[in-house]
Amino acid sequence: MTQGFGGKIGNERKGWHMFFKDKLKLTRLPTAKILPNPAQPRKTFQEDELKSLAQSILENGLLQPVTVRRENGLYYLVAGERRLRACKLAGLKEIPAIIADCEPEDSAVLALLENLQRRDLQMFEQASAIASLLREWQITQEEAARRLGMSQSYLANKVRLLKLSAEEQAEILNNKLTERHARALLRVDDIETRRKILRVCIARKLNVSQTEELVAESLRPKETPKKARRTFVAKDIRLFINTIDHAVDAMKTAGIQAHTEKKETEEYIECTVRIPKLTRVQV
Repeated sequence: MTQGFGGKIGNERKGWHMFFKDKLKLTRLPTAKILPNPAQPRKTFQEDELKSLAQSILENGLLQPVTVRRENGLYYLVAGERRLRACKLAGLKEIPAIIADCEPEDSAVLALLENLQRRDLQMFEQASAIASLLREWQITQEEAARRLGMSQSYLANKVRLLKLSAEEQAEILNNKLTERHARALLRVDDIETRRKILRVCIARKLNVSQTEELVAESLRPKETPKKARRTFVAKDIRLFINTIDHAVDAMKTAGIQAHTEKKETEEYIECTVRIPKLTRVQV
């Protein structure tokens, strides 16, 4: 039996009216006839949580109906995937459901919003869902942010997480690193360097600040090694002394009575050249 949908439930979903063309209706539907939402962003469901919810539903009933849309005589889930699974786990054959007249793309938005508001999605599921909506809508990030009720910078940061490889995403989740850890790693473009930093971060159990410092260190320009200064050997010194001797010999040939005195110690070689000031050069 179908009845008008209003009252408390209607007030709780007042913010969804922008997606619905007609009055919402509450009914009971066989759980087996409700098909999954193709745009469901959430990919993982904790078995323990579902069992706990199923037990609660058996004891207290389902306090909040699921939301479905009707298309070609079929019912597709809009919101309430976790509740539907728990009801099936509890063995319920029917479930209270709200039938909403909305488009498939609106269904995708509502599924994402429901999970975002409950924070049920892990960071990469959120990013993937938002990216899917961007592709399907073929709109800018600014417009998508407006529809989802979030800032453009928040949305852009979420989508950027998908630049991490599937392997990196799995390691981040398995080791319970935060979104801030992931965003710090994104500053490193080189994949191999980024993976090395991630491994160090996991092995040392670095916090966000330590991870950011490790990333910053990897991005600092490397100092160019200073060129080694040439060390002159005895052979080089003898060449200089011979050059002085040749210069003195040239002055003598020109009639200048120049002469040299050399003195050598363990620490240095002293070479003195004396040139008379009044000597006249013969031409």
